[in-house]
Amino acid sequence: MHKKLLARFGLATIGVLAGALLAAGPASASPTVLKPPALPGVAPLPGPVAAHATPSPTMGLLRVSPEQGVAGTPITISGTHLPPLAAVELTWSTANVTWVVDPEPDTVNYLGRSATNFAVVIDKLTTSASGSFTVKLDVPDDWGGIHDIYAVVGGVEEAHGGFVVTRSVTVSPTSGPIGTPITITYTGLGSELYPGGGALLWDNHYVGEMTGNWTRGTARVTIRAAGPVGPHLIEVGDAISFLYLNLPQSPLPFANGATATFTTTADDGPPAPSIDWPAAVAPTVSARTTLAASGLATSSGVDASLSATSGPVDERIGLTATGLTPGAPVEAEWSTVVGSRVDCTSVCWSFVTVPLASATAQPGTTAMHITVPDGLGGWHVVQLSERGKVVAQVPFYVKESLVGRGVSSVVVKQGQPFTVHLKGVGWTQLDNTVAVDYDNSYVGYGCGFNSNGDVVLRLHATGAPGTHIIDIYPMLYTASPSFANTPYGMVPVLSYAEDDPALALGYQLPAFRLAITVVA
Repeated sequence: MHKKLLARFGLATIGVLAGALLAAGPASASPTVLKPPALPGVAPLPGPVAAHATPSPTMGLLRVSPEQGVAGTPITISGTHLPPLAAVELTWSTANVTWVVDPEPDTVNYLGRSATNFAVVIDKLTTSASGSFTVKLDVPDDWGGIHDIYAVVGGVEEAHGGFVVTRSVTVSPTSGPIGTPITITYTGLGSELYPGGGALLWDNHYVGEMTGNWTRGTARVTIRAAGPVGPHLIEVGDAISFLYLNLPQSPLPFANGATATFTTTADDGPPAPSIDWPAAVAPTVSARTTLAASGLATSSGVDASLSATSGPVDERIGLTATGLTPGAPVEAEWSTVVGSRVDCTSVCWSFVTVPLASATAQPGTTAMHITVPDGLGGWHVVQLSERGKVVAQVPFYVKESLVGRGVSSVVVKQGQPFTVHLKGVGWTQLDNTVAVDYDNSYVGYGCGFNSNGDVVLRLHATGAPGTHIIDIYPMLYTASPSFANTPYGMVPVLSYAEDDPALALGYQLPAFRLAITVVA
């Protein structure tokens, strides 16, 4: 292994790290279109998927009134000059949108998003003897933007109309002291790239991005009230990460966004540190970093299990195994990586193993305790070896955590530095970085790969004397290696709880909620 990689860990650890199992680094991407996890409260498709239909050479016109509005708006659809007494299917254009990644044994590459367009049936009816119809419906709870509506007769699109689903924003609550959690719901995000993301501002300061790929255009996020006491303007608008300020002049003038006011009522002192975890969902991808079959003894007959499948660094967990060779020594090792993404062009990181514990199987069964290494977060593997051969392996997920109360000091003088300390930050493009907001203003990010999961964020106390909040969010890293068409990178992912590609791979990336008191 390269000496430069080992130097960070100190002499005591160099002897612990085994030789590199496999040289790793950026590789050509192999896209995996993620199946969305089952999330509560997501609107279903507006109807059954419609069969393929062909356009009529004499396409008629459907009248839709009104022509735009939010989901749930009552509308009237009318058609004339259609075949008399004909069965008609009304179809509505929609899409499924998801994230795209490349899961590799040594990392996960973020590759962007994917949209599949199709139509669904929203009503079935029969025309009159004169070939006309009128129907009243409510606009489906669906993506924002333009939706085509067709009257289909016998597999032919005989008439065409459309409706524009516009945006809506709700804020709850609308007042409270500094640190109050504020839920902001933005509906009507589009299925395409440009209208598919929203930017959130607090008093003209950029807070982060909102997406709704897995929630069919609805983004639900939580930020916290910041000072000073008084009214604050919340603005949400369409964007690819940052706000598109002249949307009325864009090709998407319907992406209207909205503003709202939150009134900060009091400064009751800094709230206690907390961690907001994303939705607990079943992953849809089984791939786990460092879970490689190479070197695993086939048909070993050994079964291993852990007393917990996830936890922070330094947590003590139980390991049991059956089917081992009686009287044989058994080694438990931790599979991880070391390296860096900075200016990464060739061999940038490598697999390594860390010894955890050893025992002797008596009779063919062993039970021991291991301590989760103080290192990188994310998916790792505990391996059991007999006589140098790996006979079993069990995945374990290392969760991000705070060191102590998170901040080096709760009371800081104006202009003075302070630090925020995290453990268990990972190394993939999904979890190797965290984004930092100070008083709802994005100030930068920290990376945990080169520092083996240990992240010390260096900040300065600014603003008037009183309570100031620090919120740390997940981030999609797109700097190195970088791939084409990877939007929404390098900014706070405010919608991490429901719409983060990491969820499909079993990652649980939280938001950290901290605060300090600034004194003169």
